[in-house]
Amino acid sequence: MVLGLDYKRGSARELGVVAVDAGAQVIVACRLTTNGADYAGLVPLIDAAKRALGRKPREVSADAGFCSEANLEALAARGVAGYLPPGRQRHGGDPAGGRTIRPGSRLAAMADTLRRAGRRSRYRLRKQVVEPVFGQIKSARGFRQFSLRGFEKAAREWTFICAVHNLLKLANAR
Repeated sequence: MVLGLDYKRGSARELGVVAVDAGAQVIVACRLTTNGADYAGLVPLIDAAKRALGRKPREVSADAGFCSEANLEALAARGVAGYLPPGRQRHGGDPAGGRTIRPGSRLAAMADTLRRAGRRSRYRLRKQVVEPVFGQIKSARGFRQFSLRGFEKAAREWTFICAVHNLLKLANAR
């Protein structure tokens, strides 16, 4: 199983975060956060996906908002291949994105891995896995912002939106 992780703004403060299975484009874990650089959200999403599916993901592709030394270490400890760029990468630019990285660190190793892979990088799969799911949620379902106010209510609404996405995927597969 290959997971793609990403987040999209649902309103002024909240960001919906999902883990999507690459094969079926089904959301296997979701959460709501108010922090764009959601370093603390990667491990809970991986663990939630493992609980939901009964096995750990083989690979995880996520954007720079999830990349930290601790997260790369946690992925290695779980035996999951991670593809997380250390910085915001411009088209064809450096995976470190101008971020100062200590030589010999896991961040430096990840930047080297992504740099060497180039156009064949497994990180590029994130755009094919997660982005269509957000496109379907925003365009086909018309979800542009949260209707409910308050973090707890918005978190429940986001879980509901993700469940609806999965149910519609299931219905259309028949």
